[in-house]
Amino acid sequence: MGMKVEQVLHMVGGAGETSYATNSRVQEKAIFEAKPMVEEALREVYKTALPESMVVADLGCSSGPNAFHVVLEAIDIVDDQSRRLGRPPPEIMFFLNDLPGNDFNSIFQSLEGYEEKLKEEKRERILPFYVAGVPGSFYGRLFPSRSVHFFHSSFCLMWLSRVPPGVESKTGVPLNKNIYISETSPPTVVESYQEQYRRDFTTFLKSRFQELGFGGRMVLSFLGRTNKYAPGGELSQLWGLLAEALNAMVLEGILQKKKVDAFNLPFYTPSMEEVRAVIQSVGFFDLDRVEIFKSNWDPFDDSSDDRIYDNVISGENVAKSIRALIEPMIARSFGEQILDDLFSRYAKNVARHLLEEKTKLPVFVIALKTKV
Repeated sequence: MGMKVEQVLHMVGGAGETSYATNSRVQEKAIFEAKPMVEEALREVYKTALPESMVVADLGCSSGPNAFHVVLEAIDIVDDQSRRLGRPPPEIMFFLNDLPGNDFNSIFQSLEGYEEKLKEEKRERILPFYVAGVPGSFYGRLFPSRSVHFFHSSFCLMWLSRVPPGVESKTGVPLNKNIYISETSPPTVVESYQEQYRRDFTTFLKSRFQELGFGGRMVLSFLGRTNKYAPGGELSQLWGLLAEALNAMVLEGILQKKKVDAFNLPFYTPSMEEVRAVIQSVGFFDLDRVEIFKSNWDPFDDSSDDRIYDNVISGENVAKSIRALIEPMIARSFGEQILDDLFSRYAKNVARHLLEEKTKLPVFVIALKTKV
């Protein structure tokens, strides 16, 4: 892509129509589904470590309203556990991590509102807590050794640390000619994506193991795939419709073919078998619990059936949510002037697809604990 992922991989900031704050309902659903596992992990961490001060880190916090979910959950659970055990409440230190381009300003501007919300609930006591931002990639060390009690991450681990090197030849010729792996991708491209995922997730797990203290745990949620065949995964369809919109703009002379051919997303949705294999190969964690649920493409469609109620509106909703995720990368590669046109085309492509099939996204939620 000719760019560092850290420079362009961030959600759209602010609170506008295309911002992540306005279009983050898919992540919100994942946080809701993961809540029982998060609560259980926090209870076990507290009972095991009995810390006077507790450290909780949210990796890939982004900038929308979801950034403080884990903060509020941790305050409630730890307060309840300290009461049950008859212990004085611990102080809690929250670290909110994301890449440097994240809109941290929005997060901290909204912090006051969350503090007021706690006061308005007229609680008997509010645990003393502190919040700090930690910019940097979680594919590497972020915290001192044995300093963190609990890690949480939602909708982040499908993003890779880089575009896999195998998407182009040694002379720089694009091999994939698609923005993600698909049925037309050469086997070497698919293997390169898989190897990059294994390398990144291995680095992630090793880094977190060094940072977790006694009894430490993690709850991670991310998009996966139910199809063992990587090019046939559910996200391949979603990205394929965006690639279709880009290629249509090439045919109309709006975009250069060589630029579109060279554009690849630093993204990979693993199968559960791949996730388990990496965890086992690293050897530092026990996979304590696994949940898999399906989320509709349209983040505002909460129905559980296979019926599409308005494919046009659903197409627009999907386009807005995807735009909130990748607008900076698209703008960097093709210019901001194409954004409205591109995502309008994409919305129509998604709407057409939804008339044929109500495709859903598999979401993996896993709870990990350090081996004794």
